Amino acid sequence: MTEFKNAIGKLAIAIAACWCLESPAQQNDWQPLFNGKDLHGWKPKITGHEFGEDPYKTFRVEDGVIKVNYDQYKEFGGKFGHLFYKEPFGDYRLRLEYRFTGQQVKGGPGWALRNSGVMIHCQAPETMRKAQEFPVSIEVQFLGGDGTNPRPTGNLCTPGTHVVMKESLLTRHCTNSNAKTYHGDGWVKAEVVVKGGGVIEHYIEGQKVLEYEKPQYDDKDPDGKVLLMNAGGKRVIEQGYISLQAESHPVEFRGIEIQKMKKQGK
Repeated sequence: MTEFKNAIGKLAIAIAACWCLESPAQQNDWQPLFNGKDLHGWKPKITGHEFGEDPYKTFRVEDGVIKVNYDQYKEFGGKFGHLFYKEPFGDYRLRLEYRFTGQQVKGGPGWALRNSGVMIHCQAPETMRKAQEFPVSIEVQFLGGDGTNPRPTGNLCTPGTHVVMKESLLTRHCTNSNAKTYHGDGWVKAEVVVKGGGVIEHYIEGQKVLEYEKPQYDDKDPDGKVLLMNAGGKRVIEQGYISLQAESHPVEFRGIEIQKMKKQGK
């Protein structure tokens, strides 16, 4: 009996040691995409301008955060912006924090009030047309409350794409999550999980608020159709670039990190 107890004790110690070894690895395999100092690794695409051009300094780093700022705009003029990270990703977890600040720039569309997002599975930014407003992508939409009305965040929008939800092809442009409304200018934590097999999950403040799968090109969208042809007719999108959105309301981003995951079955 004593030997048995000793064996059990040794096993418990070994298991505890395994957990101690695994936990730091799980915590430390997050890769920062933003260094908190400058836009190293990121490049903008502004509607009406070539990739890499941002004459209005829409995207800038101040106080350790990426800011979308419109102080050099006389009016918005349809200049939708996207800040692209330098490389594409497949299966991963992406987390960040965002908050809306200030007032919407003059001429911004009504629907863009306190509206931004992170775009995943984006087309390569250099393939965007100069006048193109949004990359073909999957948008994890961030909305800020207007102080009165319900306005969930962590929603789904699909520029040039469709997804499958509950085994049905979803073709409407935007779908609300079941997240709560966040009024004011506080920071909100968001996470996106892109799993093997094409399953995508949205999380807000640690709670899953939306799930869908099989992101795919919309062949009725002009840009989506071109990308579908270039992909040899392969409709489902397995990877792409990540970009932060600028839609006419000032917004800030921080703590942008990614955790790469192995594809299922590998």
